[in-house]
Amino acid sequence: MPTSSPAPHSPSIDAADLAKFERLGEDWWNLSGSMKALHKFNPVRIAYIRDHICAHFGRDPRDPLPLSGLKILDIGCGGGILCEPMARLGADVTGIDPAPTNIVIATRHAAKSALPVTYLATTAEDLSASGATFDVVLAMEVVEHVRQPQAFIKTACNLVGDKGLFFAATLNRTLKSFALAIVGAEYVLGWVPKGTHQWEKFLTPDELRGFIQAGGLSVCDEAGVTYAPLRDEWRQSHDRSVNYMMMGKR
Repeated sequence: MPTSSPAPHSPSIDAADLAKFERLGEDWWNLSGSMKALHKFNPVRIAYIRDHICAHFGRDPRDPLPLSGLKILDIGCGGGILCEPMARLGADVTGIDPAPTNIVIATRHAAKSALPVTYLATTAEDLSASGATFDVVLAMEVVEHVRQPQAFIKTACNLVGDKGLFFAATLNRTLKSFALAIVGAEYVLGWVPKGTHQWEKFLTPDELRGFIQAGGLSVCDEAGVTYAPLRDEWRQSHDRSVNYMMMGKR
Protein backbone atom coordinates (compact mmCIF):
# COMPACT_ATOMS: atom_id res chain seq x y z
CA MET A 1 0.00 0.00 0.00
CA PRO A 2 1.13 3.62 -0.42
CA THR A 3 3.61 4.70 2.20
CA SER A 4 3.84 8.42 1.51
CA SER A 5 1.52 11.21 0.47
CA PRO A 6 1.51 13.00 -2.86
CA ALA A 7 2.94 16.50 -2.96
CA PRO A 8 0.52 18.75 -4.88
CA HIS A 9 2.96 21.64 -4.65
CA SER A 10 5.52 19.71 -6.73
CA PRO A 11 6.48 21.51 -9.96
CA SER A 12 6.17 18.24 -11.87
CA ILE A 13 2.47 17.78 -11.18
CA ASP A 14 -0.22 19.00 -13.55
CA ALA A 15 -3.37 18.67 -11.42
CA ALA A 16 -5.70 18.27 -14.42
CA ASP A 17 -3.61 15.50 -15.96
CA LEU A 18 -3.23 13.81 -12.57
CA ALA A 19 -7.00 13.71 -12.17
CA LYS A 20 -7.45 12.14 -15.63
CA PHE A 21 -5.13 9.25 -14.87
CA GLU A 22 -6.40 8.72 -11.34
CA ARG A 23 -9.91 8.22 -12.74
CA LEU A 24 -8.73 5.24 -14.79
CA GLY A 25 -8.88 2.91 -11.79
CA GLU A 26 -9.12 -0.75 -12.76
CA ASP A 27 -9.03 0.22 -16.44
CA TRP A 28 -5.22 0.34 -16.24
CA TRP A 29 -5.20 -3.45 -16.74
CA ASN A 30 -8.10 -3.73 -19.16
CA LEU A 31 -6.42 -4.79 -22.41
CA SER A 32 -9.46 -3.64 -24.37
CA GLY A 33 -10.03 -0.43 -22.42
CA SER A 34 -8.64 3.09 -22.48
CA MET A 35 -5.08 1.82 -21.91
CA LYS A 36 -5.24 -0.58 -24.87
CA ALA A 37 -2.83 1.52 -26.95
CA LEU A 38 -0.26 1.65 -24.12
CA HIS A 39 -0.41 -2.12 -23.69
CA LYS A 40 0.26 -2.53 -27.42
CA PHE A 41 3.13 -0.02 -27.13
CA ASN A 42 4.66 -1.89 -24.18
CA PRO A 43 6.64 -4.60 -26.07
CA VAL A 44 8.70 -2.10 -28.08
CA ARG A 45 9.67 -0.01 -25.07
CA ILE A 46 10.42 -3.09 -22.94
CA ALA A 47 12.76 -4.41 -25.64
CA TYR A 48 14.48 -1.03 -25.99
CA ILE A 49 15.04 -0.69 -22.25
CA ARG A 50 16.11 -4.31 -21.72
CA ASP A 51 18.57 -4.40 -24.63
CA HIS A 52 20.27 -1.12 -23.72
CA ILE A 53 20.50 -2.03 -20.04
CA CYS A 54 22.06 -5.37 -20.95
CA ALA A 55 24.55 -3.75 -23.32
CA HIS A 56 25.52 -1.15 -20.73
CA PHE A 57 25.85 -3.47 -17.74
CA GLY A 58 27.29 -6.45 -19.63
CA ARG A 59 24.22 -8.69 -19.37
CA ASP A 60 22.83 -11.25 -21.82
CA PRO A 61 19.29 -10.25 -22.90
CA ARG A 62 18.54 -13.91 -23.62
CA ASP A 63 18.98 -14.87 -19.96
CA PRO A 64 15.72 -15.56 -18.08
CA LEU A 65 16.51 -12.80 -15.56
CA PRO A 66 18.88 -10.43 -17.38
CA LEU A 67 18.17 -7.47 -15.07
CA SER A 68 18.75 -9.35 -11.81
CA GLY A 69 20.26 -7.20 -9.06
CA LEU A 70 19.62 -3.87 -10.79
CA LYS A 71 17.55 -1.19 -9.07
CA ILE A 72 15.02 0.37 -11.45
CA LEU A 73 12.76 3.35 -10.77
CA ASP A 74 9.66 3.96 -12.90
CA ILE A 75 8.46 7.56 -12.51
CA GLY A 76 4.74 8.02 -13.16
CA CYS A 77 4.16 4.27 -12.99
CA GLY A 78 0.37 4.46 -13.21
CA GLY A 79 -1.08 1.00 -12.69
CA GLY A 80 2.28 -0.73 -13.07
CA ILE A 81 2.12 -1.64 -16.76
CA LEU A 82 5.89 -1.19 -17.17
CA CYS A 83 6.98 -2.08 -13.64
CA GLU A 84 5.73 -5.64 -13.82
CA PRO A 85 7.64 -6.63 -16.99
CA MET A 86 10.82 -5.13 -15.51
CA ALA A 87 10.29 -7.19 -12.35
CA ARG A 88 9.75 -10.33 -14.45
CA LEU A 89 13.17 -9.66 -16.00
CA GLY A 90 14.68 -9.82 -12.52
CA ALA A 91 15.02 -6.13 -11.61
CA ASP A 92 14.41 -4.69 -8.15
CA VAL A 93 11.64 -2.31 -9.21
CA THR A 94 10.22 0.76 -7.50
CA GLY A 95 7.25 2.51 -9.08
CA ILE A 96 6.17 5.99 -8.00
CA ASP A 97 3.07 7.98 -8.87
CA PRO A 98 1.47 11.01 -7.17
CA ALA A 99 -2.02 9.53 -7.65
CA PRO A 100 -2.87 7.29 -4.65
CA THR A 101 -5.51 5.39 -6.63
CA ASN A 102 -2.92 4.36 -9.21
CA ILE A 103 -0.67 3.04 -6.47
CA VAL A 104 -3.49 1.01 -4.93
CA ILE A 105 -4.32 -0.53 -8.33
CA ALA A 106 -0.65 -1.25 -9.08
CA THR A 107 0.01 -2.77 -5.65
CA ARG A 108 -3.05 -5.00 -5.87
CA HIS A 109 -2.18 -6.23 -9.36
CA ALA A 110 1.46 -6.96 -8.47
CA ALA A 111 0.32 -8.98 -5.46
CA LYS A 112 -2.09 -10.92 -7.65
CA SER A 113 0.78 -11.58 -10.08
CA ALA A 114 3.15 -12.53 -7.20
CA LEU A 115 5.66 -9.87 -8.25
CA PRO A 116 7.76 -8.03 -5.60
CA VAL A 117 7.36 -4.47 -6.89
CA THR A 118 7.64 -1.58 -4.42
CA TYR A 119 5.03 1.13 -5.08
CA LEU A 120 5.05 4.57 -3.46
CA ALA A 121 2.53 7.39 -3.71
CA THR A 122 5.13 10.12 -4.01
CA THR A 123 6.84 12.43 -6.50
CA ALA A 124 10.24 12.39 -8.14
CA GLU A 125 11.09 15.58 -6.26
CA ASP A 126 10.36 14.10 -2.85
CA LEU A 127 12.18 10.87 -3.65
CA SER A 128 15.21 12.80 -4.89
CA ALA A 129 15.22 14.88 -1.70
CA SER A 130 15.57 11.66 0.28
CA GLY A 131 18.89 10.98 -1.43
CA ALA A 132 17.71 7.83 -3.21
CA THR A 133 19.48 6.76 -6.41
CA PHE A 134 18.92 3.91 -8.86
CA ASP A 135 20.82 2.01 -11.53
CA VAL A 136 18.11 2.84 -14.06
CA VAL A 137 15.46 5.56 -14.03
CA LEU A 138 12.47 5.44 -16.40
CA ALA A 139 10.25 8.36 -17.41
CA MET A 140 8.24 6.74 -20.16
CA GLU A 141 5.19 8.52 -21.57
CA VAL A 142 5.18 10.90 -18.61
CA VAL A 143 7.19 13.95 -19.72
CA GLU A 144 4.31 15.22 -21.88
CA HIS A 145 2.04 15.26 -18.83
CA VAL A 146 4.13 17.35 -16.41
CA ARG A 147 4.49 21.04 -15.73
CA GLN A 148 8.00 22.51 -15.97
CA PRO A 149 9.51 19.59 -17.94
CA GLN A 150 13.07 20.88 -17.65
CA ALA A 151 12.87 20.87 -13.83
CA PHE A 152 11.25 17.44 -13.92
CA ILE A 153 13.98 15.97 -16.15
CA LYS A 154 16.68 17.47 -13.93
CA THR A 155 15.12 15.81 -10.90
CA ALA A 156 14.84 12.49 -12.74
CA CYS A 157 18.51 12.70 -13.72
CA ASN A 158 19.44 13.36 -10.07
CA LEU A 159 17.94 9.98 -9.23
CA VAL A 160 20.35 8.19 -11.58
CA GLY A 161 23.22 6.64 -9.67
CA ASP A 162 26.90 6.35 -10.61
CA LYS A 163 27.26 4.85 -14.11
CA GLY A 164 23.47 4.54 -14.27
CA LEU A 165 21.02 5.02 -17.15
CA PHE A 166 18.01 7.23 -17.79
CA PHE A 167 15.26 6.43 -20.31
CA ALA A 168 12.53 8.74 -21.53
CA ALA A 169 9.80 8.29 -24.12
CA THR A 170 7.53 11.07 -25.27
CA LEU A 171 5.94 12.75 -28.30
CA ASN A 172 7.55 15.18 -30.72
CA ARG A 173 5.90 18.57 -31.22
CA THR A 174 5.24 18.45 -34.94
CA LEU A 175 2.24 18.92 -37.22
CA LYS A 176 2.40 15.19 -37.88
CA SER A 177 2.13 14.39 -34.17
CA PHE A 178 -0.86 16.72 -33.87
CA ALA A 179 -2.57 14.95 -36.75
CA LEU A 180 -1.77 11.40 -35.61
CA ALA A 181 -1.43 11.49 -31.81
CA ILE A 182 -4.28 13.90 -31.09
CA VAL A 183 -6.72 14.13 -34.01
CA GLY A 184 -6.19 10.53 -35.13
CA ALA A 185 -5.59 8.65 -31.87
CA GLU A 186 -8.04 10.60 -29.70
CA TYR A 187 -10.83 11.77 -32.00
CA VAL A 188 -10.87 9.47 -35.04
CA LEU A 189 -9.62 6.06 -33.87
CA GLY A 190 -10.46 6.45 -30.18
CA TRP A 191 -7.23 4.73 -29.11
CA VAL A 192 -6.96 6.95 -26.03
CA PRO A 193 -9.55 9.14 -24.24
CA LYS A 194 -10.13 12.60 -25.68
CA GLY A 195 -8.01 15.21 -23.93
CA THR A 196 -5.27 12.75 -22.96
CA HIS A 197 -2.61 14.88 -24.64
CA GLN A 198 -1.90 18.57 -25.07
CA TRP A 199 0.16 19.21 -28.20
CA GLU A 200 1.89 22.28 -26.78
CA LYS A 201 3.37 20.09 -24.01
CA PHE A 202 5.09 17.74 -26.46
CA LEU A 203 8.90 18.07 -26.60
CA THR A 204 11.15 18.02 -29.63
CA PRO A 205 14.15 15.66 -29.47
CA ASP A 206 16.43 18.71 -29.32
CA GLU A 207 14.58 20.02 -26.28
CA LEU A 208 14.57 16.69 -24.45
CA ARG A 209 18.24 16.10 -25.29
CA GLY A 210 19.13 19.52 -23.93
CA PHE A 211 17.20 18.91 -20.70
CA ILE A 212 18.93 15.57 -20.15
CA GLN A 213 22.35 17.09 -20.76
CA ALA A 214 21.52 19.96 -18.42
CA GLY A 215 20.69 17.29 -15.85
CA GLY A 216 24.29 16.09 -15.97
CA LEU A 217 23.89 13.07 -18.22
CA SER A 218 25.15 12.39 -21.74
CA VAL A 219 22.64 11.27 -24.36
CA CYS A 220 23.87 8.08 -26.01
CA ASP A 221 20.89 6.79 -27.97
CA GLU A 222 17.69 7.97 -29.65
CA ALA A 223 15.07 5.93 -31.48
CA GLY A 224 11.76 6.62 -33.15
CA VAL A 225 8.68 4.46 -32.68
CA THR A 226 6.12 4.00 -35.44
CA TYR A 227 2.90 2.06 -35.82
CA ALA A 228 2.60 -0.70 -38.45
CA PRO A 229 -1.16 -0.93 -39.17
CA LEU A 230 -1.02 -4.16 -41.20
CA ARG A 231 0.66 -5.95 -38.27
CA ASP A 232 -1.17 -3.90 -35.63
CA GLU A 233 2.08 -3.38 -33.75
CA TRP A 234 4.58 -0.72 -32.77
CA ARG A 235 8.21 -0.99 -33.81
CA GLN A 236 11.46 0.93 -33.50
CA SER A 237 12.36 3.11 -36.48
CA HIS A 238 14.46 6.09 -37.51
CA ASP A 239 11.33 8.24 -37.69
CA ARG A 240 11.15 10.45 -34.58
CA SER A 241 8.49 12.79 -35.96
CA VAL A 242 5.78 11.48 -33.61
CA ASN A 243 6.84 8.99 -30.90
CA TYR A 244 10.44 8.61 -29.80
CA MET A 245 12.63 7.27 -27.00
CA MET A 246 15.94 8.56 -25.64
CA MET A 247 18.62 7.20 -23.32
CA GLY A 248 21.15 9.06 -21.21
CA LYS A 249 23.96 7.80 -19.00
CA ARG A 250 25.84 9.08 -15.98
